[in-house]
Amino acid sequence: MTWWREGDSQARRALVAASLGWMLDSFDINLYALVLPSLMVSLAIDSATSGTIQSLMLISAAAGGIVFGVLADRYGRTRALMASVLIYSVFTAACGFAASAVQLAVFRILLGLGMGGEWASGAALVSESWPERHRNKALALMQSSWAIGFALAAAANWLVQDVFALDWRAVFFVGVLPALLTFWIRRSVREPAMWQATRASTDRPTLSHALAGPMLPITVALTFMNACTLFAYWGFNTWVPSFLRASPASGGAGFSNATMNGLVIANNVGMWFGYVTFGWASDAWGRRRTYVGYLLMAAALVLVYTSMRNVWALIVLGPLTSFFATGYFSGFGAVTAEFYPSAVRATAQGLTYNVGRIASAFAPAVAGSIARTHGYAAALSIASAAFVLAALTWVFIPDKK
Repeated sequence: MTWWREGDSQARRALVAASLGWMLDSFDINLYALVLPSLMVSLAIDSATSGTIQSLMLISAAAGGIVFGVLADRYGRTRALMASVLIYSVFTAACGFAASAVQLAVFRILLGLGMGGEWASGAALVSESWPERHRNKALALMQSSWAIGFALAAAANWLVQDVFALDWRAVFFVGVLPALLTFWIRRSVREPAMWQATRASTDRPTLSHALAGPMLPITVALTFMNACTLFAYWGFNTWVPSFLRASPASGGAGFSNATMNGLVIANNVGMWFGYVTFGWASDAWGRRRTYVGYLLMAAALVLVYTSMRNVWALIVLGPLTSFFATGYFSGFGAVTAEFYPSAVRATAQGLTYNVGRIASAFAPAVAGSIARTHGYAAALSIASAAFVLAALTWVFIPDKK
């Protein structure tokens, strides 16, 4: 990776910090989906309630993303990043103490505040630390750490529940470990020079100036496109573990917990490759063409994946589906970085990403309700329609600034 050597030591540290924060964010947030089959039995809650709890977390994450975007612009990218990591770590562990659906919902809502803040802070930190010619690649590498975190969560779930024979609560307790990352960030990562220069300037653009006027159509299109992709992601990935575990009579695949974790890890291998290759693909073919291609392939593959019950077919289809159904997220930070100036970049990225997340927050609840009445295949297939809508939105988004 010759481009890696072209970044200075601070740029590389910023990318490592943001990537670890995003990886551990994924680790913590996805533990819920993995323990859901056991959790639902233990707390006596149904799929609709479980989906609603996840939806509440996503609404909270949207609020956290917007708030932390403002905080990152005002007080610094690294400070906001550290605060977000601490919040999601502490309240992930707290989920292990939940004795009812209400308590679990409260802890997930508080966890969501930190989860939402991490992306806005980390994406701004990486965008402003790396040269523009390598921004796509750096952000793609950062985004790819989500897949690693998801796979580590599946591995942790397998170790805790299958190897050590502990219950789902112990899985959540592991989620406090990311808090240790904040000590390294505080000691090793400095604020980007671009942010420091903007902070010292007296001529700073306002948020309304950056988002309104001629920018308003682009801002609306970016927000809607992101809402569709996040709706598809959470509607699909929240319920994939339950789909793999549920009995064939209820529309599931009927696999064991160990097999489910193995399939989830395999999916995340494909997800990682989708993330890291998106930056190169968009540099070669343009962001619009690459985005639309990924989204339409995802729409088709989700439908095929949900129709399969054979473990070997799912081993092949899972990574391929995840490659296209998540890789496009690597491009969103680069797209927004090009449109918005540094003084309001984290706020604008947090706004466009997290207002979209508010809409997507309904996905787990909607999919959970459909799963209860029509089975998991029908529930997961709603992601396909959302992917098609996201692809159509690119008619309104310029390919480059």
